[in-house]
Amino acid sequence: MRFLKDLPELSGKKVLLRADFNVPISGGRVVDSFRIDKTIPTISFLREKDAQLIIVSHYEGKEGNTLKPVAEFLEKIFPVSFITNPFSDEGKSALQKAFGEKKVVLIENLRVWPGEKDNDDSFAKSLASLADIYVNDAFSVSHRKHASVVGVPKHIPAYVGLLLEDEVKNLSKAFDPARPFLFVLGGAKFDTKMPLIEKFFKKADMVFVGGALANNFFKEKGFPLGKSLVSEGDFKLGQFSTDRLFIPPDVVVQSERGTQIIKPTDVAEDETIVDSGPETSRLLQKLIWKAEFILWNGPLGNYELGFTGGTEDLAKAIAQSKRDSVVGGGDTLAAIAKLNLFNKLSFVSTGGGAMLDFLANETLPGIEVLN
Repeated sequence: MRFLKDLPELSGKKVLLRADFNVPISGGRVVDSFRIDKTIPTISFLREKDAQLIIVSHYEGKEGNTLKPVAEFLEKIFPVSFITNPFSDEGKSALQKAFGEKKVVLIENLRVWPGEKDNDDSFAKSLASLADIYVNDAFSVSHRKHASVVGVPKHIPAYVGLLLEDEVKNLSKAFDPARPFLFVLGGAKFDTKMPLIEKFFKKADMVFVGGALANNFFKEKGFPLGKSLVSEGDFKLGQFSTDRLFIPPDVVVQSERGTQIIKPTDVAEDETIVDSGPETSRLLQKLIWKAEFILWNGPLGNYELGFTGGTEDLAKAIAQSKRDSVVGGGDTLAAIAKLNLFNKLSFVSTGGGAMLDFLANETLPGIEVLN
């Protein structure tokens, strides 16, 4: 791969920067700037080198489909020109004016063009025609075969941005980790996370499975689960020995019918498992203090519905341990943001699905095209 920081000369060069500014927006303003903040070092680097910078990103949220709130957020940091259509005559004039005024250009949401998600080559060529150099700094979408991710690099010289470089370096620690290595996996979609269980069960010294993923292990043991979420399919979980695999401890509780039901500590009303309990938190604390390296992806409870206790206990325990840690995932990030722990964890990934795919495959389509 070619790295941005190795470029000897950027002055006057037009640079198309693929960022991921698909961030939470409420009331017309950015309410979580984590991904933007992580991209600022690359933007600052390019501005210091006097490059003519054009940023492209997508946005899919509840408040329309515009990146205008992101442009307003960025304007508090450096001068920005927000351009709706860079391919029109008006847009081309606006580009030249912005460059003359040394403004950073932010193009409107890529996904207003159907050619983006379709990876249409003519659209990729149109994007490439805007610049001399392409830089990918959007790790969190680099698992997508979209025009701005895998199409543009086929037409102009392409480089790895500072954030993407940092993501690859830190996530790659999991492939040759310090020992003992603790892998914590939560969330709900077993089919998407099974490859990680299979891979890291062989690599890690300790594997902890929580969240709705643990329900499939309970089902395999024949435990009644009530209305708890269970992924459909036979995942042959009996192949995993329990000497390294930990799931939330089981307890016996009394039902209204007077019969004893085996359940995990994650018990909530209506016989539905929605979060891990205090026993689980204590177990995880012990595992964390045994570890030298911790990899964590996914919440331990139904975070979106407010069952946050187990996930937040885990985040605080990792931060307090000061162990080398790599964490990521959407609801995981929400917990870290709520507790203001970004600076107390070794590395927090911007990726959700991209993090999972990179850990499973050790590369991504958006990275492969840069090789």
